[in-house]
Amino acid sequence: MDPTSFVNSAVLLLLVASVTVAIFRRFGLGSIIGLLVTGIVVGPHTPGPFVTTEVDDVRRFTEIGVVLLLFLIGLEMKPRRLWELRRMLFGLGSLQIVVCAGAIAGYFHLVEPSGAKSLVLGATFALSSTAFVMQLLKDQGEIGSRHGQTAFAILLMQDLAVVPLLAMVPMLADAGPVAKDISLGRQIATALLMVGLVMAAGRYLVPRALDHLARTNNREAFLLSAMAAMFLAALAMEHAGMSMALGAFLMGMMLSTSRYALQIEASMEPHKGLLMSLFFVAVGMSVDVGSLAEQPLEFLSHVLAIILIKVLAIYLLCLMFGTGRATALRTSFLLAQGGEFGFVLFGAAKAIGVVDDRQFVLAVAVISVTMLLTPLLAGIGNRLARRQIDRANTLSDDGPTLQTASEPEPRAVIAGYGRVGHTVGTIFGSNRIPFIAFDTNAALVAEWRKSGHPVFFGEVGDPALFASAALQHVELIVLTINEYDTALRAVKLIRSRFPELKIVARARDLAMCDALLQAGVSQAFPETLEASLRLAAEALEALGSSQDDAELILRGVRGTDYALVRYGPESVIPTKNSQSIGDRTTDEYPPR
Repeated sequence: MDPTSFVNSAVLLLLVASVTVAIFRRFGLGSIIGLLVTGIVVGPHTPGPFVTTEVDDVRRFTEIGVVLLLFLIGLEMKPRRLWELRRMLFGLGSLQIVVCAGAIAGYFHLVEPSGAKSLVLGATFALSSTAFVMQLLKDQGEIGSRHGQTAFAILLMQDLAVVPLLAMVPMLADAGPVAKDISLGRQIATALLMVGLVMAAGRYLVPRALDHLARTNNREAFLLSAMAAMFLAALAMEHAGMSMALGAFLMGMMLSTSRYALQIEASMEPHKGLLMSLFFVAVGMSVDVGSLAEQPLEFLSHVLAIILIKVLAIYLLCLMFGTGRATALRTSFLLAQGGEFGFVLFGAAKAIGVVDDRQFVLAVAVISVTMLLTPLLAGIGNRLARRQIDRANTLSDDGPTLQTASEPEPRAVIAGYGRVGHTVGTIFGSNRIPFIAFDTNAALVAEWRKSGHPVFFGEVGDPALFASAALQHVELIVLTINEYDTALRAVKLIRSRFPELKIVARARDLAMCDALLQAGVSQAFPETLEASLRLAAEALEALGSSQDDAELILRGVRGTDYALVRYGPESVIPTKNSQSIGDRTTDEYPPR
């Protein structure tokens, strides 16, 4: 590839994307539509300069972003929570595919009587876009909501259905299986074997490898190994004829119980954002505006029919499974689009002659445009659901929550779980205050987790760590990091992201205490000095001073910002008339 041509294409893409995303976000339409419009503008099907004509190759490459997205969702979805969704996953998910496929196939059979073609079109358009839906839910913080979990269960079942759908295409073309060694039974057996291998590797093999790398403080190899595990799982699922995203999700779910889950998520989150943006651009590039202009009525009728059929079918099925009307409305509009795996299914159908070139272009355009409409459809569903809730005179979504065994959200974060952090954590635990702790010593983390402490491997100074959903609602951070530079960097990061969050820090000495206070901590306590003051108070009592006098001296030293220690006895003369205000005394103590 010509480097100059690549740079020119990259500059064009970045310029158009920055303008369109800014405009669409300004009008409250979201960045996803802006990225889709960017793809249309820089694609080969519109006048003017374009990035590339190899749209299919670009789209396949950018599906890595979908793989990363599902891996990160898996890191937040523990196996227990997936088990809680089994009724929605296998019951509602299976019925959604069957009912939507049958209804859409019936519509296309009316338009063009062909049993095989109608079934392929119906089954393919029954699938929805995991990338669009999960990205929308993640951006809005609704993955854990009732409609978010319902939509996720349906999408996961759609990924599981890919194997029989792929096997169905050549059978409908009267081609039978491509070869005897890849019959449907063997494909299913291979898929089950691969699922088992991925889950076993994620549960036993990968955590041990990561543990070894963490203990040697090899951060680069740690990240690369986690990414390699994710892509190997994705390739295993693809080898079995299934979705790569499903393999990544399974690997992420098995690693979700690992002490390295949050650090892995923090390391991969920035890469996911970039690749997902490119995926949305690639989908926009797939829209052939010229072909749509040649047959606008047919195209619009297909788009409207598919959306209406899926909305109605999913809404009624959700009501059958007791989700409540508000959840059913949100879920049905959220899943009304076509899915990215439709590109693969239609490609396979085109290769064996089930659909011709014109129908293939039209089908790809329908998928792309329904994806483009997803944010608008989701907005309509949310508005209708809010009206339903208002009519029911309730403040929350109807129906019981799906997360019956969800863990309490941590109220505090302890950065560093050595002797000081462990003491603080023990006090939190005895008072039933949920907390989460981080430490970069892998051996120490392993030891504490064996004892049941909520300790994870991770560095609070990592900017991406705070993108984790587990850290979005904390009220307090207790900083016990001993390293000067690491502690300062962590404080500056936390304060820039969360200006109102209270930070209490431990410092080695007065110099570190002053630096931490200047960086933005709410309170800092010099560890060695506090121990010395306590020792001095005990010594005074042993020499005959009263306990009240000793405590008065301690309050006086602390209340004047340790002026007695900083400047000598002549700087502070405590008196019995001095009164403490919080941790500070009155003006009877001279300023520093």
